[in-house]
Amino acid sequence: MKTVSVFDETFRQYGRILAEYDFQELFQTLSSFKIPDSGIEYVASVPELEACRIFSRFQSLGFGGMPIEAGYCSGHNNVLNCLEYHKSSEFNIAKDDIVLMLGSLQDIQGGHYDTKHVKAFYIPAGIGIELYGTTLHYAPCGVNGGGFQVVCILPKGTNQGMPALEGPLDAEAKMCRGTNKWLLAHPESTEAQNGAYVGLTGENLVLSYSEADSV
Repeated sequence: MKTVSVFDETFRQYGRILAEYDFQELFQTLSSFKIPDSGIEYVASVPELEACRIFSRFQSLGFGGMPIEAGYCSGHNNVLNCLEYHKSSEFNIAKDDIVLMLGSLQDIQGGHYDTKHVKAFYIPAGIGIELYGTTLHYAPCGVNGGGFQVVCILPKGTNQGMPALEGPLDAEAKMCRGTNKWLLAHPESTEAQNGAYVGLTGENLVLSYSEADSV
C-alpha cells in the first residue's frame, strides 16, 4: 500500500488542510493526557479541550455555528480494521506524525466496500485537516511504531450513544453504530466480533513502518 503526503493533489478528494487556526493551546492541553501503552483510546468530548480559546473559532468557522465537541484519539495502531463515516465533516489535528487510511463513500456498493480502494495519507505533526462527510476513515496509524495523539472535532453528540432505529432496516441502517456514526467492519476485526456490521471485503490492510517512513 503506497503512502503519499496529505499535501499531494490526490488528497483534495477527501478533505483539505486547515490553514486558518493556531493549534498550540490544543496541543499543550492534549499533552496532559497519557498515550496508552497499547491499543487505541477514543474520547468524544473532553472539557479541557473544549475550554481552549480556539474551540469557538472551530464552531463558527468550521461548522457555521453548530454545536460541536472536541475529543481525542490516541494510542498505537497500524491496521485498518474498519471504516466509518459521518454525515458531517470531521476535523483532525495531529499532535504527532500519523497516517490515515481513507476511502470514498461512493465506493460502497450493496452495503460493502472493497479495501483495494483505500488510499493512505501521511500527516505530519502539527497539521490539521478537514475530512469531508463523504470520506471513509477510522483510527490513525502511528509512524515508526510510535504512539500518537490526535484532536477530533465533530458535531456535538457524534459517536455518543446509539439512536433508536425503526425497522425495517436497510443496509445503511445496519451500519449505524452510534449517533452520526456509520461503520463497516472487516471480518477479522474485534469490532466485527463485537457485533459491528461486516461491510469490508478484501485485505485487512496493515501499514508497514517502511511505507510510512518513505514519505
